[in-house]
Amino acid sequence: MSDDPLLPDAVARALADYRSLRDAHGPCWGEPPLSYVVQAWTTVFLDHRYDFWTTGLRQLAERHPELSEAELEDHLGQVDADRVVRDALGGDVLDNLPALRLTPEGVALAADPRVVLGDGPFRTALLLDSSRDEPVTVVVDGTAYEVPPRGAKVVEVAREVSVGGRPVDLSPLARRAAAATLRVRAGFPCRWSVTGANGQGWYPEGAPPKLDAHRRPYFHGDDLVVAVPAEPITVTVTRGMEYTSTEVGLTPEAGAETLVEVAPERLYDAAARGWYGGDLHVHLNWMGEEPAAPALAAAAQHGEDLHVLNLVAGNVASERVYDVEALAHWVGEDLPWSDERHLARMGVEYRNDVVGHLTAFGLRHLPQRYHTGFLDTVDWPPNAAACEELRALGGVTGYGHPFHTAFADDDPPDVVLDRRRNCSAREIVADAALGLIDTLDVLNHSSISATAAVYRRLIGAGNRLAVTAGTDAVLSFCRRGTASSPPGWERVYAHVAGPLTAESYAEAILLGRTFATTGPWLEVTVNGHEPGDTLELAPGQRVEIVATSIGPEVESLEIHTAEGVLAQGPPGRLVAAMEVREPTYVVAVASGGPHPRSFHRRGAYAHTSPVYVDVAGGHVAREADVRWCLAWLDRLEMLLREFGTFESKEQLGDHLELYERAREIYRGRLSR
Repeated sequence: MSDDPLLPDAVARALADYRSLRDAHGPCWGEPPLSYVVQAWTTVFLDHRYDFWTTGLRQLAERHPELSEAELEDHLGQVDADRVVRDALGGDVLDNLPALRLTPEGVALAADPRVVLGDGPFRTALLLDSSRDEPVTVVVDGTAYEVPPRGAKVVEVAREVSVGGRPVDLSPLARRAAAATLRVRAGFPCRWSVTGANGQGWYPEGAPPKLDAHRRPYFHGDDLVVAVPAEPITVTVTRGMEYTSTEVGLTPEAGAETLVEVAPERLYDAAARGWYGGDLHVHLNWMGEEPAAPALAAAAQHGEDLHVLNLVAGNVASERVYDVEALAHWVGEDLPWSDERHLARMGVEYRNDVVGHLTAFGLRHLPQRYHTGFLDTVDWPPNAAACEELRALGGVTGYGHPFHTAFADDDPPDVVLDRRRNCSAREIVADAALGLIDTLDVLNHSSISATAAVYRRLIGAGNRLAVTAGTDAVLSFCRRGTASSPPGWERVYAHVAGPLTAESYAEAILLGRTFATTGPWLEVTVNGHEPGDTLELAPGQRVEIVATSIGPEVESLEIHTAEGVLAQGPPGRLVAAMEVREPTYVVAVASGGPHPRSFHRRGAYAHTSPVYVDVAGGHVAREADVRWCLAWLDRLEMLLREFGTFESKEQLGDHLELYERAREIYRGRLSR
């Protein structure tokens, strides 16, 4: 039996199983090749600069000229992934993917040389890139690989490569450097980056070689020892969004230990005011380069000063539910590294790729079901059944990474209701009307503008949903953009009454006392009332609205009501007055362009939950928003009829009955 409280026996066995899957199948762990599974492998190499989707669709169009673009998207899991990587790079050479060019004229090795300490081992992936019209056999470390005509193949190399019996000079791959030792210390857990002049990252022994969405190397902890080259080194330290970052440059002495003692400064202290920031959607394991143990989550949570961490068990494309063993062991309990300022729990991501993925925080017991619709199983029951079960088990439920395609507030709902099984939160319009879902992750790795547009339509149509945030960070990934960024790079701050517990945090979310942010602090009050409150007013009364922000990345503040933008101004403080004529809501939005503190490609963003303004006893139910939701349900019904997988008309009927009940509620709001 294990003596490690962070690694119970069942969790240790599962982790060993994940390592075996990784060793046998690579970063996709043998999962069926859905489009996002194949993309996960390519993004070990391709970051936001390189487009998997466009490149893959172009390759499929060559293979299937008879298919439309929408139909091609259904086949993205069938692409030649090695060739997609080669074609997307367009001749660029990555630090972790040198290229062996096999041309009609000969062989050439292109590489961004890596630094290797002393006589230590060196291993790298290698792209075999052929422009020849005939197959080429390349022998790598004794294994022969056949590269098809004008094809590509990614292999691992440690020692030797030969083509046509002739060895290839591998010396351009790396250069040797004298070793030095660095000790980094802040006095409390932090996020550290230790980089050389070429941007190469250096890590403590045993730490996974992680890169964030900005391709910055990082690791977590305090008083850590790092082997580095005796060359110019930059050390950067920060601690999540409530802190600034501090940078130190130095050249350590070969064979000696150099201490770097530096700490980041606070930008704001949310907990001191009763606000606690959480990430409600984080995976410990979900494919990836390095299977993750719970200790890695503990280090990340404390190193980011992330108050609340919801580690979710979930499947990828098959029946296997990753980290369900950890969920079974700890369900209903605080994880062992929790303290008075840091709370960690095991939760669930319930997944259906047609109608959406949702998460649950604060579960007291295990659910019976974790997913539907995978491996040609039926898309039944509706997600509403999962919402009801998860709530009965004590969970706060919310749809995650809701909408991937950007669109404006006034666009019709069919913008995101196309034929693909694309994980969008399509059922939320029904679940919200029926009171079956608690929150929407307005901040996520998907489209912020699309999700915010849907959110404001939903609350404008009379639904009460809290704003939340879930990064979908995956601790087992090392180089996958936002997925490999640290947990808590987006957070939902909840105003908690009393000490931080799972129950008090859940209550604050359910009351709507929240805002979601990529980093900025954001508050809004209406006559002194904060999000989650409801003001009961008479027609003609006036209110004062105050929005405030903290954060160097904020460029603009906005105040929105159900009718749109009421006021806009520079960061810091925005004050507006409004004469109330009909029921509405008030939210604040802070935004800014790309910034080092923001890991989202959209840039900086924060959005509050509403302060509701009821007038003469009436709650907001704007006709345009209600009709937009009704149109959404009509389009969703068409999509399910055509593309859902069902074994009987009764199974489809359960979905349609759900939508009809939601329609009745929306129609009732039109008649108020």
